[in-house]
Amino acid sequence: MTRSRLAKLIAAGGVARGGAVLSEARARVAEGDEIEIAFAEPTEVATSAQAIPLNVVHEDDELIVIDKPAGMVVHPAPGSPSGTLVNALLAHCGDSLSGIGGEKRPGIVHRIDKETSGLLVIAKTDKAHAALSAQFAAHSVERHYNALVFGVPDPGDPRLRGLDAISFEPGGVMRIATRIGRHPSDRQRQAVLNSGGRHAVTRVRVVETFGAPPTAALVECWLETGRTHQIRVHLAHAGHGLIGDPVYGGRRRLSERAVGTDASAAAAEFPRQALHAATLGFVHPGTGEKMRFESALPEDMALLAAALRF
Repeated sequence: MTRSRLAKLIAAGGVARGGAVLSEARARVAEGDEIEIAFAEPTEVATSAQAIPLNVVHEDDELIVIDKPAGMVVHPAPGSPSGTLVNALLAHCGDSLSGIGGEKRPGIVHRIDKETSGLLVIAKTDKAHAALSAQFAAHSVERHYNALVFGVPDPGDPRLRGLDAISFEPGGVMRIATRIGRHPSDRQRQAVLNSGGRHAVTRVRVVETFGAPPTAALVECWLETGRTHQIRVHLAHAGHGLIGDPVYGGRRRLSERAVGTDASAAAAEFPRQALHAATLGFVHPGTGEKMRFESALPEDMALLAAALRF
């Protein structure tokens, strides 16, 4: 259980010591004290259950792993009150949800953007929610993404070598380390900041290059931290924004001479940021088993990559 959940239980009179109800979360306890905690039945949430098809990769009593399609919002919000992953999970999981924080709902421990596809793990119990959240906080969860980007992150590029935030590790792996926070003039965006924000580290490895000369690449990215829009912001900062990204990708267009007319047009018309959460690994909160899941490149990104191989 979380500290905040316990504090709420104490404030509601649900915790007693030796038969006497505790009213103060800071009350001292002594060896031998008997503490009794009374749990109410999980309350129903206002969010409606919707029978939306889900690609379930794994499910057990503690958690569920979903391969989310692009276009689906994870959590209801003012602009997306329905049709979200949470709406779908409420219908799919039903009575198997034992309650998160006193509410009968799925435990969202991490998110990916609406237009990003790929793997997500969701808790079904308070215990699983706390344990998975702790793994994400400790940065011990394995998360690898595939992305299609403008240009090729090349260790020999003097421009990249000249950026303080970027270094290269063995195997040509590019390491981007900055502070990320709200954009100073656009609250809908994130930005690399000189001060403030939060520390963020992304590593990038080139998987395949496209064009003659190379003008685009399929890259693998993995997160040391997990900040909002981190991969999108970091790759744009490095000058290798995601194809199809309307916020951070800029108005770049792939050279028709380098990749061909059809491929250039396909990249220009790609309707979302070309980003896919391909690998997810964590320790199961119930069994202690190491779990690892992989998701192949989705059809739209695979077709774009095929076009770029002209």
